Amino acid sequence: MSLLGVENLCLHTSKSNEEDFLIRKILLTHDPDGSQLDTDLLLRAVKNVVLYATPISEIFQRCLDFEEGDIHTNTMFLFEMLGNYRWDAKVVLVLAAFLMNYGEFQLIVQLQSRNPLAAQVSILRNMPCGLTQFRRQLNSLMVLIKTMMDLTKAIVDFENLPFQQELLEFEAISIAKSKIYVASYWILRSSFACSSLITGLRTTTNNQVGSNPTTAAAWKVYGLFRRLSGLCYKLRKLVDTCQQQIGTRLSEKLLNHLKLTHIDNQEKLRMLVPMNDDFPLKDCLSREKHAISEVKNKVVILLVSKPELLPIERIFLLVQQTHYHPHQKKIEGSYVILWYPISSSSPTWSPTDEMNFHMLSNSLPFWSLRQPWLLNSAVVNFIKRDLNFLDDIMMVVLDANGMLTNLNATDMVWIWGAKSFPFSLSRENELWDMQDWTLQLILDNIAPFLTNWIDQAKNLCIYASDNLDWIRSFCTKMKRIKETGLQLEVIYVGWKNPSERLQETLDVIREENLSAFLSFSNICFFWLRLQSMKNSIIRHNHTAGYDHILEEVTGLLEVENTDDGWVVIGTGPSGSLEKLQGSKLTKFFDLFPVWAENVEALGLVDAIRRAFEPPVSIRPCYHSDILPYEEGLIEEKTVICKECKRRREKFVLYKCEVAKSSQL
Repeated sequence: MSLLGVENLCLHTSKSNEEDFLIRKILLTHDPDGSQLDTDLLLRAVKNVVLYATPISEIFQRCLDFEEGDIHTNTMFLFEMLGNYRWDAKVVLVLAAFLMNYGEFQLIVQLQSRNPLAAQVSILRNMPCGLTQFRRQLNSLMVLIKTMMDLTKAIVDFENLPFQQELLEFEAISIAKSKIYVASYWILRSSFACSSLITGLRTTTNNQVGSNPTTAAAWKVYGLFRRLSGLCYKLRKLVDTCQQQIGTRLSEKLLNHLKLTHIDNQEKLRMLVPMNDDFPLKDCLSREKHAISEVKNKVVILLVSKPELLPIERIFLLVQQTHYHPHQKKIEGSYVILWYPISSSSPTWSPTDEMNFHMLSNSLPFWSLRQPWLLNSAVVNFIKRDLNFLDDIMMVVLDANGMLTNLNATDMVWIWGAKSFPFSLSRENELWDMQDWTLQLILDNIAPFLTNWIDQAKNLCIYASDNLDWIRSFCTKMKRIKETGLQLEVIYVGWKNPSERLQETLDVIREENLSAFLSFSNICFFWLRLQSMKNSIIRHNHTAGYDHILEEVTGLLEVENTDDGWVVIGTGPSGSLEKLQGSKLTKFFDLFPVWAENVEALGLVDAIRRAFEPPVSIRPCYHSDILPYEEGLIEEKTVICKECKRRREKFVLYKCEVAKSSQL
């Protein structure tokens, strides 16, 4: 149901006119602009303030009733009360409790001149009128509070450093910890000093604003600011050094760990997800949160990309090659594609990045990191530097034991889809060993009708060109050939790097009924797969065994933006292909009467080749091959001689193997 439908339903089911009027007024205020907010995180923060910071705020009030000289005693009392918490939690809770009191004070001061309620509260608390009278005290207070927050951030950053004990030297940890202890003390003590100043300002009359007590309090706060500034500078510098050290060592640790076999993938994945999130993964379709234990004993493919992922055509093709691939049902549940978005422009995520992430992560049929902006910078740097992530997508493969088996399986996924499982380099080698230059390789799974035609062993002719006049001329000649009764399907596959102009060409081909054609997205897929074949062969050093495929693929890819086009003809899933272009294509049409009479006997491709390469000699040829017996070999089958290019005669040879057997 649409949002409008839901709103109308609310109006029609309201219990009274009064409720109906109220709902209408509420809906008039509802005008979302697409802004995203982590409501779950915010709600937890509010809950923590209510549960933890409020009692501490009450303790503040009790402590402030002590003598001024007991500020150290008050500080130590807070430490005892917070003994069960980590160091970052101690200072954050105290800071939150103090800021609750400070926020109330600031609200009254700022609103008392224009809000009657705030003015009455100010009078009830005997607070002086006018913000300008507090300027000296408030300035010193603001400066100290900012420094307290900076120092607290440094403590939090250190406490959240991943793998402290494993990746940092003991001396560095010891020095940092000692500074954190001292910094925590002075944050708590400064909170009391600030609270005392606020209490003093609340009870100060207009005549006492410039008096010695308030001036002394301001100077005391300023003194604390200078002390905390020094602590903050030293601790921040130390934390940054530790972050750099961890970043370097974490990269080494990740790279080494990913090359080792473990009992499962849990330890390695834990290093690659946000550290302090118990549910770092998300099922994009159900939007359910998951722990990494949910992908235990599965192959995990990290789909690394920028937050906006890919153009819509590539997203569609990726889904087609994985989620909807015919082979997917056989391996369903054996692997997980985990979208791993990384902001490449800067270490921090922009609002646009977050908006793109939320939009796409709620529509992809994959899994994703739930809060990718929480990734440790060392992990992000590892992905960029050690795994060589730039701007284009990568598909980093970890097997069920967490071992890195492929740095980038993108090309093999474009080529073979779910058949690539388990997506390792060894599997890629196996797939290439089973390949030859056939229609099955270049057209597999691009479109259902093509798959059916290949399986039915139909004669297919695919052609590519960006020149409409050439397309019209070629299709006219092909129709004349088909009118003679030759069974041949002609399909247009566009051109490399298709632009918006391609759609206009497709419209003309459809309106003039020139030939069959691929859709715009499938044309993109066709050329993407060709490029992936070239990349895969070159990157994985298959050129020695597959140089003929590389040569053919490169020949198709290099033809671009010319008046000419190319044609590839083949039959069935395993038959060889013939490429026609330029003068060779002209010769193809000129020699039609010659090769057409041999199609039934030789097959389409062999008939064309024989017409192009007539026998080199009219003299007798005695070249022969001895082939081992196979079922069906005695059936009539035409074989062309490699030497003279003529049709071979078939003889049956009986050979006795008794003598050979007796020698064994």
